[in-house]
Amino acid sequence: MVLESIITPLKAEKTPLRLFFIGFMYSTVGLFLSLWVFSEHASLVMVFFTVFACVPLLYSTMKLEEEKDIQIEDEKTLLKEHSKALAFLIMLFFGMVIAFSLWYTLLPAQTANTLFKVQTQMILNLNQQVTGNVTNLALFSKIFLNNLKVLIFCILFSFLYGAGAIFILTWNASVIGVAIGNFVRTHLSTYASHLGLSNISSYFYAASMGLLRYSLHGIPEILAYFIAGLAGGIISVAVIKHNYSTKAFERILLDSSDLIIGAIFILFIAALIEVYITPAFF
Repeated sequence: MVLESIITPLKAEKTPLRLFFIGFMYSTVGLFLSLWVFSEHASLVMVFFTVFACVPLLYSTMKLEEEKDIQIEDEKTLLKEHSKALAFLIMLFFGMVIAFSLWYTLLPAQTANTLFKVQTQMILNLNQQVTGNVTNLALFSKIFLNNLKVLIFCILFSFLYGAGAIFILTWNASVIGVAIGNFVRTHLSTYASHLGLSNISSYFYAASMGLLRYSLHGIPEILAYFIAGLAGGIISVAVIKHNYSTKAFERILLDSSDLIIGAIFILFIAALIEVYITPAFF
């Protein structure tokens, strides 16, 4: 009852940047505990340990946002209130990504390969699916439909398990962290062969470029997942607390529908960025 009690949703809304460091801490603690206790299965166990620490905050956030749905009738004001929760959840996610990418880069290669074995295999599988002569339109359709499936899982997990979407988001954070870490390692080896390891600026350049590469489409993509998870969680709490025939419940369904539609639109934009913009720079 220590890690999960560090912060409440109300405090998080006032200091969203603090959630970056909390996400970093949750991931780091989960990573080293899994490596220490369950080293053979650390790839998945570290995700579960991180999720365990996040669930109380996420569930409290769902309850708070559902209460806002009841108290606030104006939809624009309501969406503005939801944006406060989304802001600190995004910071929480980025803390996780930075932690996973940092430790993937800094840990010995053998340890990192063992620790992130499942994530690495998933990235290899995804890369194999998009190799060959694939048109941009076909690639866009594949990416958008795959991301849409993840979004549906976020809604479903949040509805069934309250804060269940945090598992999918934490898993994605670990996969993105490995992708960034691998990008950094690859470029560091290139710079080392030309400039030598003494040039420390090469490290920061590779790290910043790796983060930027996945942030271009990753930020709107993860935002869409959080919006969908928030919508599913709000409905889940409302189902438990309210009668289906009340006006409050109707307003909650309307608000959740708006959130889901907005999430799909943002996901569409993210897929466009990933296919047509990111490759132009990287």
